[in-house]
Amino acid sequence: MQKIRFNELDISNEILKAVDDMGFEETTPIQSNAIPAVLAGKDIVGQAQTGTGKTAAFGIPLLEEMDANKKDPQAIILCPTRELAIQVSEELKRLAKYKKRIYTLPVYGGQSIQRQIRALNKGVQIVIGTPGRVMDHIRRGTLKLNQINYFVLDEADVMLDMGFIDDIETVLRDIPEDRQTLFFSATIPKSIRRLSRKYQKNSQFLKVAHEKLTVPSIEQYYYELRRHDKLKALTRLLDLNNPELAIVFCNTRKMVDELNIKLQARGYLSDAIHGGLNQNQRDRVMGKFRNGIIEILVATDVAARGIDVDDIEAVFNYDLPQDTDYYVHRIGRTGRAGKSGKAFSFVVGKDIYKLRDIQKYTKTKIKRDKIPSADDIEEAKFEQFNEELSAYIESEKLDKYIELIENIIDEEFSAIEIAAALMKKSFNKADNDDTEKVESPNFGDTGAEPGMVRLFINIGKKDRISPRHIVGAIAGETGLPGGLIGAIDIYDNFTFVEVPREKGHDVLGVMKNNYIKGNKINIETAKAK
Repeated sequence: MQKIRFNELDISNEILKAVDDMGFEETTPIQSNAIPAVLAGKDIVGQAQTGTGKTAAFGIPLLEEMDANKKDPQAIILCPTRELAIQVSEELKRLAKYKKRIYTLPVYGGQSIQRQIRALNKGVQIVIGTPGRVMDHIRRGTLKLNQINYFVLDEADVMLDMGFIDDIETVLRDIPEDRQTLFFSATIPKSIRRLSRKYQKNSQFLKVAHEKLTVPSIEQYYYELRRHDKLKALTRLLDLNNPELAIVFCNTRKMVDELNIKLQARGYLSDAIHGGLNQNQRDRVMGKFRNGIIEILVATDVAARGIDVDDIEAVFNYDLPQDTDYYVHRIGRTGRAGKSGKAFSFVVGKDIYKLRDIQKYTKTKIKRDKIPSADDIEEAKFEQFNEELSAYIESEKLDKYIELIENIIDEEFSAIEIAAALMKKSFNKADNDDTEKVESPNFGDTGAEPGMVRLFINIGKKDRISPRHIVGAIAGETGLPGGLIGAIDIYDNFTFVEVPREKGHDVLGVMKNNYIKGNKINIETAKAK
């Protein structure tokens, strides 16, 4: 099905008005397919990539079907991570802007459960959450299931990869059988097909192919380099191009924070934005960026979704994105409102194959370029200085200063010597290449590898726990990328897991009294062996 206008769908004026406020006129292919099917009462499996508008594909029909007179939840949306749960919740709130007395609530680890319970008691129609926290509310009896008519599994393949299959099936068994069940996933492995056969009724399979996108107004370059040369390449490109506003994308929150600290230590006006910040913190950072107080925004993909700034001159892919769709969304932040823009991508080792996929997907040639040398930077600074100096001479009154210089010339120096000295002084900023180090929380010796902290969890083999359950639960509830989780040792009655030392307190705080594979856990700092 091709794109159609939203007003051609059988949806209410309240939703149409909200969609118009969000600036959308036409549906995406997954929306064209899914919205009518869900409104018709069908169970569906929707295959669509991230960034194709799938939240609205299930969110619009859900909001249309909610009964504002009922205070108990009528829909549950399960997401693999708290970042995605927050993102889905924010999108639904925008869509429900004009729907009176329709309320949504994200529930996830790391937020006060008492606050969530108070919200549930006041009345919420749609609950969006991570499996652990949703199951926690079900066990407490604070999330009532007798009125649930809709169940949505978002990013189903990610959920299964993270080991949430048992939690998903537990929730599905507990909610009424006459519900409508919707699965959305980028890929459809056999495990999702089995889940569909078991829990859906005559499900309709909707597949949406990648949309071929081109970005002709953006100059795109890539640089093949070693990992430890990335920072040098970034600072030189920033110095050479001197953008007034720029975004630097990293794949993890840890990398965003580390890079931001390194840029600030070198005198750049930068700040960080990622899913670990609360909404007020994100708003403050974005306010500084829009107002030019900071010039460089270091960001993850999830946090950058809501960025709407027209004057961004350059985008840097410090890390190449995992998904080709993300590349298009990233560089689309520049070259907006008819302006030109530049995109720079750093390619390390096997990233070159990912870059080829991106070029094939976008049908765009990305030019290979070399990292600017120190001489290139100096020449660029001279050219910029000359331009600024010429403009300054033409616009300023300099009579008093001309007289002062004439007096110095009369004494012992030539005009050229004086000009050269002033120019050198203006460039005489020492580059500081020393990296600032972040103090790590003091956990003492826990027997972990350097830079890690070892944590104790009171479940083990007898609870049928595997490493993927541990990784899935910690990554899903805390937002810590699974690749950063270290050694996992599972014994009969308990488990040890290592996490980055600077994230230890966060993991302890979020996972305390949380659930892993249906088991309420106790987690604490381990003692050294």
